[in-house]
Amino acid sequence: MKKIRIVIILCIITMVCSPINQVYGNSQFVSKNQIFYDIKEKQENNNEFDNGSKIEKIIVSEESINNLVLLGKIWGYLKYYHPNVAEGKYNWDYELFRILPKVIDADKSTRDKNLYDWVESQGDFKIRDQIKPIAGEIKVAANLDWITNSNLSNNLVTQLTNIKNAERKGINHYVSLDWGAGNPNFQNEKSYEAMKYPDVGYRLLSLYRYWNIIEYYFPYKYLIDENWDDVLREFIPKFINSSNELEYNLTVLELIERVHDTHADIYGNSTLQNYFGKNLAPVKINFIEGRPVVVGYYNESLGKKSGFELGDIITGINNRTIENIVEDNLKYYPASNYPTKLRNMSSDLFMTNDDFLNVEFIRGDKKQSSKLQCYPIDEIFDNKPKSNKDHFKLINSDIGYIYPGTIKNEYIPEVMSKVKDTKGLIIDLRCYPSDFIVFTLGSYLMPKSSEFVKFTQGNIYEPGVFHMKQPLKVGKNNPNYYKGKVVIIVNETTQSNAEYTAMAFRVAPNATVIGSTTAGADGNVSEIYLPGGIYTMISGIGIYYPDGGETQRIGIVPDIEIHPTIEGVKEGRDEILEKAIEIINGK
Repeated sequence: MKKIRIVIILCIITMVCSPINQVYGNSQFVSKNQIFYDIKEKQENNNEFDNGSKIEKIIVSEESINNLVLLGKIWGYLKYYHPNVAEGKYNWDYELFRILPKVIDADKSTRDKNLYDWVESQGDFKIRDQIKPIAGEIKVAANLDWITNSNLSNNLVTQLTNIKNAERKGINHYVSLDWGAGNPNFQNEKSYEAMKYPDVGYRLLSLYRYWNIIEYYFPYKYLIDENWDDVLREFIPKFINSSNELEYNLTVLELIERVHDTHADIYGNSTLQNYFGKNLAPVKINFIEGRPVVVGYYNESLGKKSGFELGDIITGINNRTIENIVEDNLKYYPASNYPTKLRNMSSDLFMTNDDFLNVEFIRGDKKQSSKLQCYPIDEIFDNKPKSNKDHFKLINSDIGYIYPGTIKNEYIPEVMSKVKDTKGLIIDLRCYPSDFIVFTLGSYLMPKSSEFVKFTQGNIYEPGVFHMKQPLKVGKNNPNYYKGKVVIIVNETTQSNAEYTAMAFRVAPNATVIGSTTAGADGNVSEIYLPGGIYTMISGIGIYYPDGGETQRIGIVPDIEIHPTIEGVKEGRDEILEKAIEIINGK
């Protein structure tokens, strides 16, 4: 299920390389080599928990869950707010293992005293004389009401409130903001990859680390469907009770799904690959009209040998209906919206560890079944699938067609010289751009510099706060700009840099966006490592239209919505491209 995306949707992983190309003067941006401390020197003798947390078992009860929810919040709060913790004076992972046994089963009075003493042991700090307001519009405020609303002792509340008002230097050992776009860089987070099945203490560390990253540095936390505090409470027993390596990995994947971000997933994970399948059928399917339909072959010769034809509707696999398969597996598909979940799932439905799948399908009006042979993935692909589409062509003498999936910036001057007198230009963004073409191609499409996007970025001084930056412009004063119609094609494969590119080109005169819902995950990504060698990502900055309109989860909303049909697939037609041509021809 999950693994085929690593092979055939490689662009999702390369999104980390899609620059915003805008640098802001802000003292918060600190690269890894600018951090003023060396944790290795400070912690060189701190190896007490190298081989495990020394916590063998946790009994799940209402009291223990309440205590663990509170500890997870305080541990993460200190990690990002306490000046001494921020300086890297402590191994904060190991500090969790020191305090855990004193909190798990403690009564309220003992718990609060132990927490107070633990926090106090992190050292003194200065209180700011005056808290300066953050420059610019605040899009998201930090959620710290829990400090006063958690029924803590007065001493602990005062202590935690003082930390909120502490004098911070804007540098943190565990997070910095990258130069350029300002997405968070979660440096110095160990993945403990040798612990394939971490013990219960390390499993809670995994939950706490991820939950607090989302709490303080995910720009779209406010778009999560449910209360993020409730998610922490729900997953504490799930992480405690994960009984083996596979169950732990699936639990982490389920947690990641709750963020609803298409950039988020677990990548390169052999445990999940072994579970979901190492073999693949050579038949490619997409959800068309809400049903999985054969749309092509990953391997032409093996695909045709299978006997499946374009337009075949898959109704069941191994005696399970497609509806049941989708319902049971949605929780393992992190994505910003439902169409993108189906996009990801469609590429995985024919994954298996068996040599054959029993497939039920409809061809025409007839229900049929077939034994579909599957092969090791490397027998179907050459590991790096390449597009064979040309970066440019003339559909006819009046219409040009650009495919950003293979275009390079160096090609653009020649391409635009060929289309300058045409009546229309189609930009097909049903792909991931092979180059960052926003400003190069945009300079040919715009008569003047025009606003097309605004960003939010996180904050090291005030973790959890996201403020809005000034709008960014595309284009330049150009009286010789392209004056024909511009039609931009998008669908659920339009993601991240492709969505950003669509936003930019949309402001061109006579531009029309057609197609269907995009992936709804724009902006530079930030990498996250969790115990057990788990690697995932999040959208690290907020992307908005100049008027503040949302793009995350919503995606780029087309001016004209059009979807492929099953009949069109059978006939080998590209109905969306046909519509683009119609628009240019004025039909």
